[in-house]
Amino acid sequence: MADRYLHFTGTAPGRFLTKRLGLPAPAELRRWTPEHPALEGDLLHLTATEPLPGLADVLSRTGLPVTAESARPAAVVVDATGVETPAGLAAVHAALHPVVRSVADCGRIVVLGAPLSADDHHQAAAQQALEGFVRSLGKELGRGSTAQLVRLGSAPAAESTLRFLLSPKSAYVSGQVIEIKDAEVTAPGSWDRPLAGRTALVTGSARGIGAAVAETLVRDGAEVYVLDIPQSEEELTRTAVRLGATALPLDITAPDAADRITQALGHGGLDILIHNAGITRDRKLANMPGERWSSVIDVNLDSVVTTTDALLKSGTLREGARIVATASIAGIAGNAGQTNYAASKAGIIGLVRALAPQVADRGITVNAVAPGFIETKMTAAVPLFIREAGRRMNSLAQGGLPVDVAETTAWLASPGSGGVTGQVVRVCGQSLLGA
Repeated sequence: MADRYLHFTGTAPGRFLTKRLGLPAPAELRRWTPEHPALEGDLLHLTATEPLPGLADVLSRTGLPVTAESARPAAVVVDATGVETPAGLAAVHAALHPVVRSVADCGRIVVLGAPLSADDHHQAAAQQALEGFVRSLGKELGRGSTAQLVRLGSAPAAESTLRFLLSPKSAYVSGQVIEIKDAEVTAPGSWDRPLAGRTALVTGSARGIGAAVAETLVRDGAEVYVLDIPQSEEELTRTAVRLGATALPLDITAPDAADRITQALGHGGLDILIHNAGITRDRKLANMPGERWSSVIDVNLDSVVTTTDALLKSGTLREGARIVATASIAGIAGNAGQTNYAASKAGIIGLVRALAPQVADRGITVNAVAPGFIETKMTAAVPLFIREAGRRMNSLAQGGLPVDVAETTAWLASPGSGGVTGQVVRVCGQSLLGA
């Protein structure tokens, strides 16, 4: 559904009224297209302390011209990995204060921090301070710009993440804290098609976000299987034909779902498992019968746990596989009338954090995306005033698109993202709800 307010604020009368009345003034976000795959402008590389070894080389491969000075940078990276005391935070302020106003519209600011030390409370205090700094900065920037904090120990493991955050693909991701573990990361053969030679399964992909995820994985070179309930077989088949994917009509809650997935793959295994299938059965707890509760838990959470366990046990999920599940900001902040849905999505977060270290020795990563207000047929049916509140209550003052969730999922699914695991990344324009 079109966001008429967003369109209106882009006109001269709209700009005048929003400024005079103090109304939200969303900027039209610049998303990835084949014609414009990169941000337009320089990458300003600033250092608050001793530079992180190898970072300059990684930044030089992001596709943006790297410079130490720029009048209108498209992106700014501030290396604050060496900040070890609260007093050292002054260098972060000194680096960004002179340039923050000059960042181009729909620009990117990425602050690099270090993992929090368990033995040095001075360092931990200073590095944790960066989180509050970045979340606040993201709410100040406006004009479609975003801010992120990336905690890392070494530069090479961060290349996939920096490529994503410093590109139009991350348009609706802001105010996030991403931790990158030191890991042996194999760069894809081509950063333009990083999933070439890999097989992916996307559940709940007949339409909406799931179909967008499948389309993005196909764009990035993956062989994709699209799965949805048999009742949606006709629409699922149309999606599969359009994308050149393979349709798999199947109820993911079926006891033999994992076995049937393995059979459909034949002798091949699975490199990417995307858990997107989900339902809502909203009603306040006092009015919610048991069937409404259990159906949501079964689809959104229990099927994710049982299917993942079975595919791991059978070896269908190969070494180095990527598992990405769909959480929600409802699972982080809660939502009236959605105790069942919020419980299921919070459960996904618990699953990701606990499973990630269990499969790390096999090179498998487990992460979640947590969408906020995304423009879909479901949100188009939401009453007008609630829909407008959902759109405006984030730092970018607009709803996201299914492709925003898809781009984030594709980044997590990349073989180059081996250092990113156990993470929950919100795709919500930095919603004012939750953290």
